[in-house]
Amino acid sequence: MKRYLTMLLVSLFTWIEAVTADDTQHLSIAVGDWPPYFDQEAPDQGIVAQLLRDVFAEEGFTVSYHFLPWKRAYYEAAMGKHDATAVWMHAEEREQDFTFSDPVLKERFVVFHLKDQPVSWSRVEDLSDLRLGGSIGYSYGSAFDQAVEDDLLSIEWVASTVLNFRRLLFDRIDAFPEEINVGYHILRRELDPEEASRITHHPRPLLENESFVLFPKTRPDTAQLTDRFNERLQAFRDSGRYNHYFESHSQASAGSN
Repeated sequence: MKRYLTMLLVSLFTWIEAVTADDTQHLSIAVGDWPPYFDQEAPDQGIVAQLLRDVFAEEGFTVSYHFLPWKRAYYEAAMGKHDATAVWMHAEEREQDFTFSDPVLKERFVVFHLKDQPVSWSRVEDLSDLRLGGSIGYSYGSAFDQAVEDDLLSIEWVASTVLNFRRLLFDRIDAFPEEINVGYHILRRELDPEEASRITHHPRPLLENESFVLFPKTRPDTAQLTDRFNERLQAFRDSGRYNHYFESHSQASAGSN
């Protein structure tokens, strides 16, 4: 009987250790729905979602994504409820809550408008006469954000990019900014071809920037996890593997004007 109990206890502790080991190798990442980069409806959950999953897998981690409104994703991750949140452009105030990874994605934001209502601008202030749309939780760069804060721009915020496209078609707004690949992906997926054919973008970039994975400073393993992620991401770049994730979507707007 003693021997049986001893074996049972050994088995129990072995199981507990295995479960604990598995738990330490699983990561929770809070993200916003931002196809094609993060796509709640796609089998791979998006290009960047798959990239991050593969990078972490090489380090022995499994990943689960939690799709949330952007502001909630940020808040929950900052509180330590998730191991990371992705992806975000750099902002100085975010450094209080997070450690930034090395750059993960290069973004190019442009201004979408109707083809029969062309937009002309060279500075952010030139957009002041337009009825602009924006997506809640987004930043469109420091110059744009400051112009909004200074009431130089007239902007109405809605929950999603597809709503901004529909508001554009119904003459509720004149233009709105969006990352170029995200914009055209949603345009083709959510609108019928006739509607989509009426929309284009201004060639001048509103914003070109890099975005990052954010690791919350509230978690004790953040420094180590960030270092491991950065090293593995660089290995993906050095091998050329990184580029494969984006090749089929690069310049998604080509031929759309």
